[in-house]
Amino acid sequence: MRVGFDVSQTGAGKTGCGYLAHGLVHALAAGPQPPDFVCYPQFGDLFWEPAPASCARPGGGALGPMFKWLDSSRRFWRNPPQDFEARLGDPDIVHSNNFFCPKGLGKARLVYTLHDLSFLTNPEWSTEQNRVGCMEGVFRASLLADALLANSQATLDHFLRVFPHFPRERAWVMHLASRFGPGCPSEQPKRLRGVEPGKFWLSVGTIEPRKNQVRLVEALARAGGSAPLVLAGGKGWLMDDMARLVAELGLGSRVRLTGYVGDAELAWLYANCLGFVYPSLFEGFGLPVLEAMSLGAPVVTSNVSSLPEVAGGAALLADPLDPESIAEAMRRLESDPELRAALSRRSLERAAQFGWDKAARVASEAYKAALSLPKRNPAP
Repeated sequence: MRVGFDVSQTGAGKTGCGYLAHGLVHALAAGPQPPDFVCYPQFGDLFWEPAPASCARPGGGALGPMFKWLDSSRRFWRNPPQDFEARLGDPDIVHSNNFFCPKGLGKARLVYTLHDLSFLTNPEWSTEQNRVGCMEGVFRASLLADALLANSQATLDHFLRVFPHFPRERAWVMHLASRFGPGCPSEQPKRLRGVEPGKFWLSVGTIEPRKNQVRLVEALARAGGSAPLVLAGGKGWLMDDMARLVAELGLGSRVRLTGYVGDAELAWLYANCLGFVYPSLFEGFGLPVLEAMSLGAPVVTSNVSSLPEVAGGAALLADPLDPESIAEAMRRLESDPELRAALSRRSLERAAQFGWDKAARVASEAYKAALSLPKRNPAP
């Protein structure tokens, strides 16, 4: 089986989509019957990878079409040439992982990873360009995908409510997994000197409205105590006022914004936090929750979307729209060492139920089914 695999977001600045693609492609390559991969570091028109050599390429496999300029890449993917599949490496499967959905496949089966539909429920959380691109990709996938891999049951149920024409027998739930584990480096990174082990709250994610850091900071002010909050993640859109809010609440000495952190730094933060607080308003999966659990962090997270599914009873759940609900969970955790210890044990047990090898088995099943079923809406 020859699989053309979208690795376009697996470079140095990975976030959720990139971590999924990176973990999955390496697990597939390590499986008992690994596909013959063609990797696409530049895929579609939503994301441009300026350093394609940094993207995942297990086993040094073949590379798909490369472009010097973004405009050239966009023209290729938006208006597929007559020799489109030949230039893609004549794959049996094309697997999209970054919301973009290619058209123009006459023979190759299209497998589409579905991350979430937050751009539909709350369009104000995103930029117009991102909303339009995501909607276009997901809608096209509802018409063209020969197999769909949703990262949670909550995401799949949402998709089927919005696009009831999609054949249910062509959809699978493929949970993600953590890239961390007990063997991760434990030495405190130099950049985090001054952060005292076991005495800080942690939240991870791009600073943007959907991640709900505004209410988290408000909850910190309500919760009392003296533990600082470390916000680890790159600056997103619509969040220029975060520093102003922190100052207005008098929390300048208690909130530390690290910016984007590397794996070693992130692993240390997860393993040494007082508690991991993730009050996101909407998640397709919620990978930071699972990553925190895989290193034994006690977790507070939201009671909405996919987060209860991922937490599986191993976390305290709070209403993400109510800062007092978040603050109450934080107060409980900080004041009760036995509760923290119990949640830490349950975190490790819950995280052990996920694995990239399991995700790879689901993807392999979807690949085989896509090849055995008639192709949906093949391009002429």
